[in-house]
Amino acid sequence: MGETFYIFRDGDLKRKDNNIIVKTAEGDKKNLKAEVTDEIYLFGEVEMNTKLLNFLSQEKIVMHIFNYYGFYSGSFYPRESNVSGYLLVNQVKKYDDKESRVKIAREILKAASYNIYRNLRYYNGRGAALDNPMKNIQSLIDKLEYCTSINELMGTEGNIRKTYYSAWNSIVKQKIDFTKRVKRPPDNMINSLISFVNSLVYTTVLSEIYKTQLNPTISYLHEPGVKRFSLCLDIAEIFKPLIGERMIFSLLNKNQITEKDFERESNFLYLKESARKTILMEYDARLKRTILHRDLGREVSYRYLIRLECYKLIKEIIGEKDYNGFKIWW
Repeated sequence: MGETFYIFRDGDLKRKDNNIIVKTAEGDKKNLKAEVTDEIYLFGEVEMNTKLLNFLSQEKIVMHIFNYYGFYSGSFYPRESNVSGYLLVNQVKKYDDKESRVKIAREILKAASYNIYRNLRYYNGRGAALDNPMKNIQSLIDKLEYCTSINELMGTEGNIRKTYYSAWNSIVKQKIDFTKRVKRPPDNMINSLISFVNSLVYTTVLSEIYKTQLNPTISYLHEPGVKRFSLCLDIAEIFKPLIGERMIFSLLNKNQITEKDFERESNFLYLKESARKTILMEYDARLKRTILHRDLGREVSYRYLIRLECYKLIKEIIGEKDYNGFKIWW
């Protein structure tokens, strides 16, 4: 696995020989060493040219761009070299067949909902009163089996998330008054935090899909559309509870992130740069965490679990093995 670099300071990003050089406005320089770089996250205002972009494409380096306020703007996605026309045709066929699409979408939601349930069970065992939301979510998970359309699945998923979010006030030790999820724009510190962390999970999934032969625009749970990599949204649903939300709970309960880390004048819409750095350090550490994989019999990182999920989906698409979404077992 290669390295991920996060750039916050303004300056220039250029190719020099076979390396990537970051030069800040103050004159500081850093060599990112292209041979070990997988991803670059840009948070500062950085100037670059086509020479650099061509080099990133050549080295298969994905670049994710965030605006001044920390909102995800988009990604530079190098030309795909790991392609398969056979897989693409079958990926589209699975989408186009209602029964196959609903089957895959249901498996994605069953795994995501189970991982949500495991989060609640974890905190319930540590003193939070979560018996009722756990029962409600288990009941809703059972209903997924009987959903026969994407709309039904999405409606049930919305109720699961609503129940889950209602339990956050019991999980988080700070006073957060979190009642509902608001996205565009986020209207309080928790919604702002969720939006930022979700964008990190989304971009990580995109980077892992790039390393496979999957097409990121053809999805099953979320409707494919223009200007978005909708398959990333599908797979991210599974990993948000493990990688994103467990991190949010930890950051808040350890007071690593508090109201002071948001711009109060904007109704807590924006995370301060220092807070974004704190989150990114923790996020990067979590992606590198390893667990003993039950099937592979070896240690794998949280990041690699995402890649394995892509491979499992490929096996479903080509008819080699039924897809079963990743579920937390520890």
